[in-house]
Amino acid sequence: MVDFRVGFGYDSHRFAPDRPLVIGGIAIPYELGLAAHSDGDVLIHAVCDALLGAAGLKDIGTWFPDTDSTWKNADSTVLLTKVMELMTSRGWQVNNLDCTLVLEKPKMKPYIDDMVTKLSELLQTNPENIAVKAKTNEKMGFTGAGEGIAAVAAVTLRKQ
Repeated sequence: MVDFRVGFGYDSHRFAPDRPLVIGGIAIPYELGLAAHSDGDVLIHAVCDALLGAAGLKDIGTWFPDTDSTWKNADSTVLLTKVMELMTSRGWQVNNLDCTLVLEKPKMKPYIDDMVTKLSELLQTNPENIAVKAKTNEKMGFTGAGEGIAAVAAVTLRKQ
C-alpha cells in the first residue's frame, strides 16, 4: 500500500510600491510588488504551506518566522528548497500540485508556463504534475479591488 497525503495552502499579500513583483519564482513586470517580510511570492508561500501541512510539519511561519531577520526580503524559492529538504528527508515526494492565483491584474497568462517550469524544478517533479491557473475575483473583495493577490495550492505527496 502506498502512503499518500493531501495538503492545502493559502497566502495573500497586499500590493506595495517600490517592491518587485515575484510570483511562482518568476519576476513579473508591474508597477507594484507585494508587501511581505520576504519577497512576498504568494504562490510559493501557498505551495510551502500545502507541502508542510501534508507532511505534518506545521506551517511556513513556524519555519521562516517574520521575526527572524534571516528571512527579510528572502527569495521564496530558497524557502521552498528548504521545505523540500525537510520533506524528502522524511521520505515524501510530490505526486501533484494544483494552484490558483486570484488577482485582477497584472494578467498572468504570459508567465504561467515559466511558473510551472520553475515549480517543477524546485519540487523535483515532472511539469505535467503541476497546474497553475489564474482567476479574477470579478471585482469583489480585496483582490477584486486590485489591492493585492491571493493564492491557493493543493498538493498530494507520496512516500518514496
